[in-house]
Amino acid sequence: MTESAGTNQLQARSRRVVRPIATKLWTIHQQGFERLPDVGPAILCPNHISFLDSAFLMLTVPRNISFVGKAEYMDSWKTKYVFPALGMIPIDRSGGEKSQAALEAAQEVLERGELFGIFPEGTRSRDGDLYKGRTGAARLAMQIGCPIFPVGITGTDDIQPIDAKLPKLRKECSITIGRPIHPDRYRGRGPEHLAWRSMIDEVMFEIREMTAQQYHNRYSGEPEVEEATPSRVATVGDEPAEGHRHLVAV
Repeated sequence: MTESAGTNQLQARSRRVVRPIATKLWTIHQQGFERLPDVGPAILCPNHISFLDSAFLMLTVPRNISFVGKAEYMDSWKTKYVFPALGMIPIDRSGGEKSQAALEAAQEVLERGELFGIFPEGTRSRDGDLYKGRTGAARLAMQIGCPIFPVGITGTDDIQPIDAKLPKLRKECSITIGRPIHPDRYRGRGPEHLAWRSMIDEVMFEIREMTAQQYHNRYSGEPEVEEATPSRVATVGDEPAEGHRHLVAV
């Protein structure tokens, strides 16, 4: 058995066992899941407001999904073996070659025709607001030729707030799968890095529409400065799809 097969089987078995338990402990409202493809690669980009976000998404998505997680989880005996076995790809957030290795592992997941999840903000929001997305997901989407699905998550920060050790029971959250954003609409429309930025900005706009979070046009953790107001504009392409817009500084 390959490592991939073992990981897939463990995640599928865990989903069958844990999902009925989770749905008794919490109410998880699901919307837009019919948009996800039954087969083939796709990237899911959720906002990140709680430790539980990736776990709840893994439990509710009907297919196996690999997720990027911070490399610090590999330092704890509690998570060192379980998280990778469930599909987590550790990423060193210091950047450079270590972060690139995680993206290469994610590319292998997508090339196998599987689902991959990544938080475009890069880290959990400590104030519940939405921050500027990093372009890694857009780069992967263009390399593979697969869509990105924005994902809006609300309520998980009430179930397990930042720094809380245990989740609160009998609470509600919501997970919404947005319309797919296809990389072909951004190909050949200027420098590659600008195409990545435009695509991920569209992802962040769609997340904001689903969650009603306040958007900050800076990366999470960066010092606060006077910000431009995000605005609805036409996307790159001659005929942008209905509802597809991106964030720009005006």
